[in-house]
Amino acid sequence: MCKDCGCGKSHVHSHSHTHVREDGTVYTHVHEDPHEHAKPPVTVKLEQAILSANDAAAAANRVWLAAKGIVALNLISSPGSGKTRLLEKTLEYFSGKGTPCAVIVGDQYGEADSLRLRRYTSAVTQIETGERCHLNAEEIMAALPRSVPEGTRILFIENVGNLVCPVAFDLGENAKIALLSTPEGEEKPVKYPALFASASLVVLTKMDLAEVLRWNAEECTASIRKVNPSVEILPVSARTGDGMQKWFAYLNHLIIENGGNQ
Repeated sequence: MCKDCGCGKSHVHSHSHTHVREDGTVYTHVHEDPHEHAKPPVTVKLEQAILSANDAAAAANRVWLAAKGIVALNLISSPGSGKTRLLEKTLEYFSGKGTPCAVIVGDQYGEADSLRLRRYTSAVTQIETGERCHLNAEEIMAALPRSVPEGTRILFIENVGNLVCPVAFDLGENAKIALLSTPEGEEKPVKYPALFASASLVVLTKMDLAEVLRWNAEECTASIRKVNPSVEILPVSARTGDGMQKWFAYLNHLIIENGGNQ
């Protein structure tokens, strides 16, 4: 999946795929070219040093953001889960409260999401990742000075739609927010546990579709609790507004906790 993530160097006659285990550790499958070697695929652990450059940049980002009193949230989900719609409603709410927000949007190609969000704030920056399926801390570091105006209280990082690769890359955020939409089903947290295990909050989106989809709230909650027993779970519908006030309250609490004003 992670075709060009820079996690490691590949041999001229091999190719690799990077994955994240349930416990959060990173590993890669290196597949030898069958025309060059008769050996079966081997698994090579990627030590923490592989991500050390990213981690150093993430630490610098965290210091930069903390010095300015900015809460940074890394929103991770599948494509089509409703991240952008949730952010539209969130930016609209905070604009009405006079609370400055900024957004960094990660997509492989195009600016469709950025164009939508710029209707609510001019502080929206697009990062195109090309073949890579996640943002990295170095990209965020390069974007911060031009993307986050003075006085910003919250920086939303809308990561590339992917439940696996973005989890391994710390961006310097205060928290990872996992989004899971009702059309995706109830079992995703146990199929892709690394994200839900590391999330500070799980937002269940498109709750207005739950009834028609016969979505099972108890089953979904049980799936989340299997990998993260204590995480807060917040059902919302950005379309109807159900649950949105609790989402806004969660964000306001983070602002206050970080030394800002509500």
